[in-house]
Amino acid sequence: MMHERKGQAAMEFLMTYGWAILAAIIAIGVLGYFGVFSPGKYITGSAILNPPFYADAWNVQSDVDDVTPGTQSGVILEFKNNGGEDYDVNSVFVAGCGTNDTSTFLKSGTSAAFIVLCSSELAEGSTFKGDITVNYAKSGSDVDLTSTGTVAEKITA
Repeated sequence: MMHERKGQAAMEFLMTYGWAILAAIIAIGVLGYFGVFSPGKYITGSAILNPPFYADAWNVQSDVDDVTPGTQSGVILEFKNNGGEDYDVNSVFVAGCGTNDTSTFLKSGTSAAFIVLCSSELAEGSTFKGDITVNYAKSGSDVDLTSTGTVAEKITA
């Protein structure tokens, strides 16, 4: 009889913990269902470029007609030449979008905006993430250099 009581006490003890663990799993599942664990809803966009450039401003738009008539979606990047030399930016590529092949001269400490038009339409309200590749050369040099980075932003109209 003593053994039965000890076994029953142990079983009741384990059942209490079992119900508590089950309740915790259900609570975590409900929080996940309602998007509490989706940080993309709460984080603002970001754009990062490796030296010698610095991302000053960026925007991902589903309709860039205001900037370039007759086009649709695009990524607008403004970055600054933080290097100690002048550079010729030959192209800006954004993965998942396209390439801006316009050659631009950037003096040390100055900024320039680049519009990279997308080959496919981007849906307003969704999130865009793409890798950035900037091909450039030192002013007066024929050696091609590359700076990389990323852009992540909610798509606006």
